[in-house]
Amino acid sequence: MGLSRNTTDKVKERADIEDVVNDYVPLKKKGQNLWACCPFHNEKSPSFSVSPAKQIYKCFGCGKAGDPIQFVMDVEGIGFNEAIRHLAGKYGIEIEEDVASTPEDVQAYNERESLYIALNFARNLFVENLKSDEGKSIGMSYFRERGFNQKIIEKFDLGYAMDSWDHMLSEGKKAGHSEAILLKAGLVLEKEGDKSRIYDRFRNRVIFTIHNLGGKPIAFGARILTQDKKQPKYINSPETEVYHKSDVLYGLYQAKQAIRQADNCYLVEGYTDVVSLHLAGIENVVASSGTSLTEGQIKLIKRFSDNVTVLYDGDAAGIKASLRGIDMLLEGGLNVKAVVFPDGDDPDSYSRKVGTEVFQSYLKEHARDFIEFKIDLYNQEAKNDPIKRADVIRQVVQSIARIPDPLIRSVYIKESGRLLQIEEELVQTELNKILLKGQRDADIKSKREQQLPSMDTPFEELLPIEKPQPVAKRLEEYERETLRLLIAYGFEKISDDLHVCEYLLQEIAELNFETPVCQKILVQYKKALSEGVLPEPQYFLQTNDAEVKTEIISMITVKYDMSLSWISKHQIYTVLEKDNLSKTVYNAVLRLKRNVLKKMLDETMGKMKAAPDAEVEDLQRVYMELKNYQIAIDKHLGTVISN
Repeated sequence: MGLSRNTTDKVKERADIEDVVNDYVPLKKKGQNLWACCPFHNEKSPSFSVSPAKQIYKCFGCGKAGDPIQFVMDVEGIGFNEAIRHLAGKYGIEIEEDVASTPEDVQAYNERESLYIALNFARNLFVENLKSDEGKSIGMSYFRERGFNQKIIEKFDLGYAMDSWDHMLSEGKKAGHSEAILLKAGLVLEKEGDKSRIYDRFRNRVIFTIHNLGGKPIAFGARILTQDKKQPKYINSPETEVYHKSDVLYGLYQAKQAIRQADNCYLVEGYTDVVSLHLAGIENVVASSGTSLTEGQIKLIKRFSDNVTVLYDGDAAGIKASLRGIDMLLEGGLNVKAVVFPDGDDPDSYSRKVGTEVFQSYLKEHARDFIEFKIDLYNQEAKNDPIKRADVIRQVVQSIARIPDPLIRSVYIKESGRLLQIEEELVQTELNKILLKGQRDADIKSKREQQLPSMDTPFEELLPIEKPQPVAKRLEEYERETLRLLIAYGFEKISDDLHVCEYLLQEIAELNFETPVCQKILVQYKKALSEGVLPEPQYFLQTNDAEVKTEIISMITVKYDMSLSWISKHQIYTVLEKDNLSKTVYNAVLRLKRNVLKKMLDETMGKMKAAPDAEVEDLQRVYMELKNYQIAIDKHLGTVISN
């Protein structure tokens, strides 16, 4: 079902790029813009720029660009309508459906939205179940025993699944949700061998709601309260179109602001650990929900902080089994610390045992850098055994080798040498061996992937792929530059009665741009003029065409801007292209025309080589005429070019 134009317009008016992006990555002021490490690709230094004045973002590393709506589409992996709904929810804008929607539109209503609605219904039902007699005596009793108060129960949408085979199914149907949607949302199951029998997935369990970054319920974790050994302690929602567990961290929705403010993320294992830490006044905490840490989860953490502190239960064997997680965090470019609780305790039990104040102090006093933590973990058993001690060194160096930043690696080499009481050079030598082996393995893998073609491979596919001709690439660059000037300055005047756009469009009237997106924008520009609109950059940012929007943002976004106050202070004077706009535009047109001529010259030369003798003379005449035009342009540009 479509959204009304009124809803879309309200969202566009209200959504602020800084506010929207800040929900996902911390922004820092530098010059006129705000900067962050890009949420769309891994990087060490910020290349993701946000312009509050223009209401756009642009990554100079991966090229992603757009407005607040496009950002939500990119970061959440959703469509335009879903992004509008997401932002409408964020800003409290009432969603109006398009009354003109056809029956076909209604039938094609986004399935993802249907899943969100069903999951939201399930969350509300589980929460309401806590208020029933059964929910109070079983579910609420469990939460109270753990010290969970009403505020924390509401904060995390904790609930209860009734001890019934079809409570969710029957209530869902009453609310208008089909069996098909309830199945796709993972709320009900089909009986194996008999698809006609459907029953609730969650029964007689307390419920932990899992949210996405925008706060929507996307899945559930459920803990059993009986001693039935045949049943797993926890069951979770299956993978669905809106829930991919490898890309989700429990509690991140509630923790993201606190993580950003503290510039540190506590990483725990389970749902109750997260809730208990919030009770202890520590909100910058997330859980991997009992699954092995994944690359997607690490990227999520890095959006909000470069620092992570892993909290371990006091069980040495269990810690060693989960050390791979630390190596993955290091490989993801995070700075890692660890805290170990006394034997037999986990974050949940220890926080309840000692109270808030002592627990907070314990975290601060016992957080150790991963090097010190790993050495201490192995050192006791290796104390008097040289072979085991050598293995400790290898274990530590293998972790250091995962760190992508060579400068940070060198700092840890020095620190590990000091802690292990061995020469720094030995540690460096061991690291070099690991790095060299990793490079060799990568090279071997790359060669294996470059398989030889089979006998059945078509001859055309065996031919080498032609690289773009330099002239074609240059022509594309000059088309973009000409179009950039048209977009950025088209509404400016270069004389009393002549706009930049009038001069430019007149000069390139006979040209069709070779670059498809440039030709598309040029057509849109001319169309706007024909409708009496002199378009400024913002005109093109209103389009729903992501390709056009990205191209326009690339044209009007500057990677490096100079601080005006700094320039004034140091009395530095710079000549900007706008200071002599007529010359800038004139030269751009000449360069574009020169490259068009160069392309025509190359094409004519190719025809001459293939033409019969009778046609060569005419082609030579055309070639010399084109060459004379090129020479004339070179004189105007003040250049001497041999080709």
